[in-house]
Amino acid sequence: MSLDDSGLTRASRSWRLRLIGAPLLLVAAVALSACGDSGFRPLYAPTASGGHVGERLKQVDFSPIPGRVGQRIRNEMIFQTTGGGNPLPPTHRLEVVLKENLTSTLVNVQGEAAGQVYAVEASFRLIDAKDKKVVFQGTSHARAGFERFESIYSNVRAREDAENRVARTIADDLKTRLAAYLSRAT
Repeated sequence: MSLDDSGLTRASRSWRLRLIGAPLLLVAAVALSACGDSGFRPLYAPTASGGHVGERLKQVDFSPIPGRVGQRIRNEMIFQTTGGGNPLPPTHRLEVVLKENLTSTLVNVQGEAAGQVYAVEASFRLIDAKDKKVVFQGTSHARAGFERFESIYSNVRAREDAENRVARTIADDLKTRLAAYLSRAT
């Protein structure tokens, strides 16, 4: 009989692995089989009613959002959901309200900011077109930092780039959250 470094024989170590491994394998098999019963499916798979989430997203009407960043978010949402094609007759309307914030960072001795962070909080409501009731609501957040320069044009352009990054992040988040809601809604 040979002992390994831990003082166990090869036979007893093999027995321990079987004793621990078999129940773990059984638990994993049960957990994976339960996924099919619990309704787990990919986000863009056919919905329970037989449609596709992409088609349901095309049926969302996006209300105008005030301001430059609001318009960027709305345009991005329309493009992401329709792919540049025509939307379908709306079954829902999405309303978004933005709260913008600009925070100075890296302030030097003279009191000038060397950088800023542009942040947006987007509160949204998805309204059923038939009932005029809110069926889904939430808040999405995004932030983007940018540096300040001596050139006025550089500062304007850096802020616009930060605003564009924030708009894309908010639009991506809203699309994913709408798709998740619409994939389970009947």
